[in-house]
Amino acid sequence: MRTPAPARLRIVLRETVGGLPTTFWWLWTSTLVNRLGSFVVTFLTLYLTATRGFSPAVAGLVVSAFGLGGVFGAVAGGIAADRIGRRPTLVAAQTLAAVSTVLLGYTRSPALIALVAALLGLTRNAARPAISAIMADLVPGADRVRAFSLNYWAINIGFAVSASVAGALAAHGFLILFYGDAITTLLCALVVFLRIPETRPERATEDRPTGQEPGPGIGMGTVFRDGPYMGLVGLTFLLAMVVGLGQVALPVVMGRQGYSASDFGLVVAINGVLIVFGQIPLTRLMRNRSRTGVLIAAALLHGFGMALCAFAGGMGFYALTVAVWTLGEILWTPANQALVAELSPVHGRGRYQGVFSLAWQTSSFLAPLGAGVMLAWWGADSVWGVRAALGLVSAAGYVVLMRGRAGQRANIPAASADEPALTADAAPAAAATNNSGAPVAAGS
Repeated sequence: MRTPAPARLRIVLRETVGGLPTTFWWLWTSTLVNRLGSFVVTFLTLYLTATRGFSPAVAGLVVSAFGLGGVFGAVAGGIAADRIGRRPTLVAAQTLAAVSTVLLGYTRSPALIALVAALLGLTRNAARPAISAIMADLVPGADRVRAFSLNYWAINIGFAVSASVAGALAAHGFLILFYGDAITTLLCALVVFLRIPETRPERATEDRPTGQEPGPGIGMGTVFRDGPYMGLVGLTFLLAMVVGLGQVALPVVMGRQGYSASDFGLVVAINGVLIVFGQIPLTRLMRNRSRTGVLIAAALLHGFGMALCAFAGGMGFYALTVAVWTLGEILWTPANQALVAELSPVHGRGRYQGVFSLAWQTSSFLAPLGAGVMLAWWGADSVWGVRAALGLVSAAGYVVLMRGRAGQRANIPAASADEPALTADAAPAAAATNNSGAPVAAGS
C-alpha cells in the first residue's frame, strides 16, 4: 500500500531536520542572520572603485589585505577557541567584526582602508573555527554531514537574499550597507551570547589522533605534524584553487567574448539557486552512499565541470558548466567538513579548524595571481586545463587519504566514546538519521 503524500512529507522532514538539538537551531539561526546582512565583503570592490574612485589595482590591494587578515584570524581564532572557549571567542570576534565594519565605512585614506580591511578580515575569520568547533562538539558522527549541509544551506539562503537586497540599499548610499552588515553581525553575536552555551569539552580524557603519544596538550605543531589531516587540508586547498581560478577567469573570458556583466550575473546566479533548492534533496539522496565515492565524484565534478568552459560557446553552455560544478560543490562541502570534524581531536578542534581555514585563505591569495598570469601568458585554455588537472589530482588524493590512516581515524567517534561509530566508506555521505546533531560553518 502506498504511503499517503502527507505521511511521506512528514517522513522527509523528520529525516532532514529531525533529531537535531535546540542549540543547533540557534546556531543555524545566528548563521542565517549573519549571512542575510553580508553586504560589505561582497560589494567591497565595487564600493572602492565606484564610490571612492580608487583604481582596480588599489581595490585589489585592499581585498588582499582583507584576505591577509583572514589568514591570521583563522589561526588566532582556532587557538582562542581551544584556550578560552568557543562561546567567548565567537562573541568577541563578531562584536569586533561589527565595529570594524562600521569603521571601514568612515575610513577614507587608501592605507587606512587597507588596514581596517585587514582587521575586518581577521575578526570575521576568527569566528569561523569557533563555529565549526561548536558543531563538532555537539554533533555525533552519524549526523555531521546532515548538520553541515543544513548550515551550508542557511549560508547560501542568506547570501542570495543579501546579494539581491544590497543593490537596492546601495542606491541610498553605501554607508547603509556597512551599518546593515554591522547590525546583523551584532545580532548574531547576541544570539550566541544568550542562547548558545560553552561546548568546549573538559580535559577529563585525552583525545589524540591515532598513533600520537600522550602529551600535555595539543599545539599548532601537533596540527602541522598530523599527516592525514594536513593531507585533507592540502586536498581542500587544491579544490579551493579550482574555485578561485574560475572566479577570476570566468568573468574575464565572458567579457572578452562580448557578454555583459548582467549576462555573467545570470550565469553565476544559477549556483545559488541550485544550492538553495538542491542542497537538502541531494543530501537525502546521498545519505547511504560511500563517503569516499562522494568525495571523489565531487572533486571530478568541480574540476571537469569548470573545465567545460573551454567548450562554451553560448549562455546555455556556460549555464551548464555552472550546474555541473555546483553539483560537485553541494556534494563536497558538507562531506569534506564532516571529515574535518572527525579527524580533529576533541581538545584541539579549534586549532584544527583554524588550520583548515588556511586552505581557503591561502587560495584567496594565489588563485587570482595564478589566473591572471595564465590568462596573460597562455590564454584561457590553460586555466581550464589546470582546473581539470587539479580536480583529477584531488580525486586521486581522496582515494589515498581514505584508504590510509585518515580512513581509519574516521572510524573513531570524534566527540565522545559513546557516539555511534562512523566508517570511512559506509558512513552516510549525508546522514539523515534521527540522532542528536549540530551545525557547521562554511569553509569558503
